[in-house]
Amino acid sequence: MRITAIETIRLKTQPNLIWVEIHTDEGIVGLGETFRGAEAVEAYIHSMAAPLIVGKNPLDIARLHRTLMRGYLGFNGSGVETRAASAIDIALWDVFGQVTGQPIYQLLGGACHDKMRTYNTCAGVDYNSRSVQRRLIEPGVNKVRGRYDDQIAFIESPAELAQSLIEDGFTAMKIWPFDGAASATDGQFVSALQMRQGLDVFEKIRLAVGDKIEVMCEFHSMWNVTSALAIARELRQYRPFWAEDPIKMDGHSVLADYRRGAGIPVCGSETLAAQGSFRDLLVADALDIVMLDLSWCGGISEARKIASLADAYQKPIAPHDCTGPVVLWASLHLAFSSPNAIFQEVVRAFLATFYRDLVTELPVFDNGYLKLPSAPGLGTKLSPGVKLDEHAIVRRTEL
Repeated sequence: MRITAIETIRLKTQPNLIWVEIHTDEGIVGLGETFRGAEAVEAYIHSMAAPLIVGKNPLDIARLHRTLMRGYLGFNGSGVETRAASAIDIALWDVFGQVTGQPIYQLLGGACHDKMRTYNTCAGVDYNSRSVQRRLIEPGVNKVRGRYDDQIAFIESPAELAQSLIEDGFTAMKIWPFDGAASATDGQFVSALQMRQGLDVFEKIRLAVGDKIEVMCEFHSMWNVTSALAIARELRQYRPFWAEDPIKMDGHSVLADYRRGAGIPVCGSETLAAQGSFRDLLVADALDIVMLDLSWCGGISEARKIASLADAYQKPIAPHDCTGPVVLWASLHLAFSSPNAIFQEVVRAFLATFYRDLVTELPVFDNGYLKLPSAPGLGTKLSPGVKLDEHAIVRRTEL
């Protein structure tokens, strides 16, 4: 079997997403995806990556992964090279699954779980657009618009949001009520008023639903360690499940200092790539939960190494997805095959809206859990309408 072509597809209406299709001489097509910098990833794939792998055997996944992740350039960050390599790797595993007639989790060693618990990241449909940022800061426009406007809801009506999530079957939710304060002060200090505004969100949730739902707090690496610790000391009374990326995640000793002083489990980090970055944090005893994004860390091949490394340190993993539906599928296969997976992130607003238009199948959500996939490979394809969309940009490199 040989790779005959690499095709990239992106939509102007979804400017952060790019899909990769690996075409083979046996008619099997593998699907991959990555997120952010879509135009740059597209250019890199066709100018640099495609010449390295077109004509090669798509089942030589480890060899091709090494070529793209450990080649001449040697990048280990979550930049364009790694994102391109991640999307290609996911597509190669999809090819492998289709060739063998098995779902990817089976190829990774089989299922360790019968179902996978989820939490809802409280983003809305327009989470990655400028409009939601305007709505958060402009007076008179920050009102909840519909059931799935969760990013505005967790600020404006957190109690009602928590109840809505419980009604949908969720037992965990993730919010980031301190981000506005960080933006106002560049993360250098948090005032008493800002502290109270952020804490009020957690208090309203606990008063409304008690301990019926876990609440994770995302910090997006926006704070210095002094302010992050100040927030943690006040926040822990509300029993957050974790503090995610509380500071920049490249300072191992500083993050370890935060972990010792915070009294809240530390989760990180979707921003990291390659197992070495996670190794350094685990060696420094700086993490409690390992979060990884398969479209940024190096794909399934690298993610399985990171998951195994976390398991060696007796740390759970929780794959990230606030990006695209293909990455959600890939992450779910990793989670099912990893004994230390405790959560798969989902965004209910995405699942209920635009994800449905992008792929042929979505994971089955049932009362707070995702069901075990059964179809070969990823279990989904790019919807035919995506390439036919008037806003689609399709490029192809072939033999």
